Amino acid sequence: MNRRPIPQGCLPAVRDAVLGGGRPPAPPRPVIDDSWHRVRRSGLDPDTGRPSRPLSTEEIEHRRHASPLGQLLPQLKGGLMSVADAERHLLVVTDPEGRVLWRYGDRAVRRSADRIEFGLGAAWSEDAVGTNAIGTALVERRPVQVHSAEHFVRTHHAWTCAASPLHDPRDGRLLGVVDVSGPAETFYPATLALVTAVAKVAEGELRTRHWETVDRLRSMAAPLLCRLGGRALVVDRDGWTAAVVGMASAGRVALPKSVQAGRLWLPSLGMCSVQPLPDGWLVRLDDDEAQADERARTANRVVVDLRRPRPWTITVSGEAGHWAQDLTPRHAELLYALARYRAGRTAAELAVDLFGDATRTVTVRAEMSRMRRTLAGVLAHRPYRFAESVDVQLRCPPDAADLLPGSTAPLVLGARRGRDAVP
Repeated sequence: MNRRPIPQGCLPAVRDAVLGGGRPPAPPRPVIDDSWHRVRRSGLDPDTGRPSRPLSTEEIEHRRHASPLGQLLPQLKGGLMSVADAERHLLVVTDPEGRVLWRYGDRAVRRSADRIEFGLGAAWSEDAVGTNAIGTALVERRPVQVHSAEHFVRTHHAWTCAASPLHDPRDGRLLGVVDVSGPAETFYPATLALVTAVAKVAEGELRTRHWETVDRLRSMAAPLLCRLGGRALVVDRDGWTAAVVGMASAGRVALPKSVQAGRLWLPSLGMCSVQPLPDGWLVRLDDDEAQADERARTANRVVVDLRRPRPWTITVSGEAGHWAQDLTPRHAELLYALARYRAGRTAAELAVDLFGDATRTVTVRAEMSRMRRTLAGVLAHRPYRFAESVDVQLRCPPDAADLLPGSTAPLVLGARRGRDAVP
């Protein structure tokens, strides 16, 4: 059921009551209430915030060059600058830490932003400035609009902002946030929908460029693989398969965080030799060591580390070495559920754990299929579970309220509120 918006005049009273531990005249929106709760626990001053030193010019330039978002500025500006100019708003693009890397708008609104330290290099994460569209979108991993007194820090109440996270379509990695901010009196509910739509278009541009790169790699790799014997494949820097020989094609091979030429153990393939190629890797499986290869596929220990706000990781150890990968929010939720229920979960049970809806089994099965391709020998099915031979360690934050911030999975929400019911 949609909650009716709180009238703007009531927002300060709602904020003051909630932050003061009283009963508000109307409940805040859940996304705002959750954010206020997180920020209160961090000890941030609700009147002045926390002083933050902006990045140096050199560091801003370094981060700009390292970020894929620089490629998307034409799409973002083309979709949003006309609205920003017309409504005296700023267009802002940040990195995954909430640092402002690009800022566009007329001189007057930029001067207003400077007065609240909303300039290039400034930190606009929740832990730096409290509830705001940029920082809260980074935590929630979804589009967020924050208006007037919904901001945690009082000096931000003259502003309204709408932000959408930007993800790398190749691996789901959070790249940053695009935000439109301006005077609170120019608030329009449709701004969030526009920002979200433009963000999706920008992500689509990244996806198109990625597949163009894979196609170029494929044309170069096909003659190379024809000369090789045994099993081999060519993947791009993110593990997406461009060409394969001697084995079934895999859409993507999950590579460890850092890859170097030489011998490498991958849970989905076993022992491999890896050689660099332009924009990718040649991966050759060790066919002459079949028994060792089978042994190398067997994982002995798995660590699911959810202690930090992000990134979350899984580390798999076996006789041949270890392998680590960052987790998407959805995969982190699934592995948390399986680590909690070691006896296993059906697709319907996982659907309840994640969505509160037992009918959403198609989504669960698709995500589990992706994980099982990556974690061969680690995950079993019927029911979904960790393999019996694997020692699983689940590492959670010391304070349960910090578990997977932004997740709305019922199982996670219950754990945060201390209502665990797992036997």
